[in-house]
Amino acid sequence: MDHPDGAGGGCTPLRSDAQRNRDRILDVALVELTRSPDVPLSAIAKKAGVGQGTFYRNFPSRGALVLEVYSHEMRQVADAAPKLLAELPPDRALRAWMDRLARFALAKAGLAEALSQALGGPGGLAKPGPGPLNEAIALLLRANDEAGTIRPGVLPEDFMLAITGLWHIGAGEDRKERIARLFDLVMDGLRAGAPSRRDAGG
Repeated sequence: MDHPDGAGGGCTPLRSDAQRNRDRILDVALVELTRSPDVPLSAIAKKAGVGQGTFYRNFPSRGALVLEVYSHEMRQVADAAPKLLAELPPDRALRAWMDRLARFALAKAGLAEALSQALGGPGGLAKPGPGPLNEAIALLLRANDEAGTIRPGVLPEDFMLAITGLWHIGAGEDRKERIARLFDLVMDGLRAGAPSRRDAGG
């Protein structure tokens, strides 16, 4: 059954004020759950500036909130792909998107304990699949392939394997620098043998 303001997977779009409330809750929840996976839901509602009724209409349980925060962040990353392609050359859009993906990885690491609790709790909650990310990667690779800015024939699976290290870089003050070096190496590899470089004599 759909919630009155459209939450819960129904087809009716949320009203603009209801959508703002929902987005604000998700933004606050990401910060607070990253700080402490056991933060009271009432504290999240208070910091988001919404009442308890509004909060629970959108997120009836802690598990539902945690998984929606994770899904929301994933959708934000996926939605960034076409926006970046509209603003930048394809290879620069891909590299910029990788930085956005890195921020998602950091958020995912921060939510790890809260996610573990949500997935291990009652109710049969399932972790969202990576479908939106895969679609964004396919879009970016296709744009680069058509522009000749990366080597031909790179598949989304190839790309994901190439950046696997992102998910294994441990915590530390130099984490962002290590991720940047990894991504630069991946981009150098993708650009090697690109038709545009061959045509330019490179």
